[in-house]
Amino acid sequence: MLAMTMMLLMTTAALAGCAGSDVTQDDVDAAYDNGYAAGTADAAAVSTLDTIVDRGSMKCGVKESQYGMGYLDSATGVRSGLDISYCMAVAAALGLDPSTDVEYIPASGSDRFDKLSSATIDVLIRTTTWTTSRDASLNADFAGMNFFDGQGILVREDAYPAGVALNSAANLDGANICVGIGTTTEGNLQDFFASREIAFTSIGTADAAEATDKLISGECDAFTGDMSAMVAKKWALDTDGSIEGGTWIASELMSKEPLGAATRDMDSDFKDVVAWVWYGMVTAEEMGVTSDNYAEMASTACAENDAGSAANPGMCRLLTSDLGLGTATNPLSGIWMQTVLEAVGNYGEAYDDAFCDGSYDGVSGSDAMTGCLISRAGTANALVSEGGLQYAPPMR
Repeated sequence: MLAMTMMLLMTTAALAGCAGSDVTQDDVDAAYDNGYAAGTADAAAVSTLDTIVDRGSMKCGVKESQYGMGYLDSATGVRSGLDISYCMAVAAALGLDPSTDVEYIPASGSDRFDKLSSATIDVLIRTTTWTTSRDASLNADFAGMNFFDGQGILVREDAYPAGVALNSAANLDGANICVGIGTTTEGNLQDFFASREIAFTSIGTADAAEATDKLISGECDAFTGDMSAMVAKKWALDTDGSIEGGTWIASELMSKEPLGAATRDMDSDFKDVVAWVWYGMVTAEEMGVTSDNYAEMASTACAENDAGSAANPGMCRLLTSDLGLGTATNPLSGIWMQTVLEAVGNYGEAYDDAFCDGSYDGVSGSDAMTGCLISRAGTANALVSEGGLQYAPPMR
């Protein structure tokens, strides 16, 4: 289209230069302006946000085997985990029904970015580490970090007994260690052991299921991955007794693993929504707004005070403004954050549903969470007010 427009412009200009032609310079200028506008419109990318709204559903790339992050119960068909809550929250913000309008598509370690770049999925929310090379080299742009993790190692007790040097990975000299192919985990494993001159053999696996099978069979003495995944895997293996004698987890964290959502490059309107949905959940917990009280809090915050302004302007903005998010065609609803809270709660509630017993009130802080597979208290995943890293920029 753009090439045809340019040819038309050249022809029009040539005619304008011919003796006796009725085409004026104003005609040429007008044709140029029209052609430029048409060419620009053709070249403009369609926002994934508009595509999702037009389609009426969102395709979310997830895991299905990691309890606490992305887990599919094969018996009931129910999905759970922090990543699943994040998918539902984004869908709710876009005005979709998070219970029925999200299509979950498994995205393995080796194909997840291919599925994102090919538009097989709209957004990748699958324990994906934000790294320099991924941000710079892949067709991906990282949004909200919903979990700050680190790499750990799960070890068979019968291969390398625990209890020595605080269950240190330094005791794993000569171990066969399962690690996912094409992951940041591979490089971290090599760096950690090489820098400490500890011998090991890397056993490449396509996914967590293959690594688990090889750990159970004894082909691998240990399995390395995100600590959240190792904790979940230990719980599963020790619960079903798959490994006689049980397992232990090395005390070291081998890396920094900020896990978050990824969208396609040059898709800024949708990326902004994905990021600010997460920030909104964090902000809501900071403000004490929960899945139970959001409507009441909105009414109270937006009520006029004696000076004629909102009683709590910041909370009123969070709960009743689109904050400029969305596209010109599909701006977010003014109550988008209320729909997110209705769907999944604030960040603390989502964390509690993923890793704890689900009894957290959403306002009392990490120490109030009970029955946690992975405690939030004292970790990077606590709110910044508790010394953690979960921190949201101003919602205004």
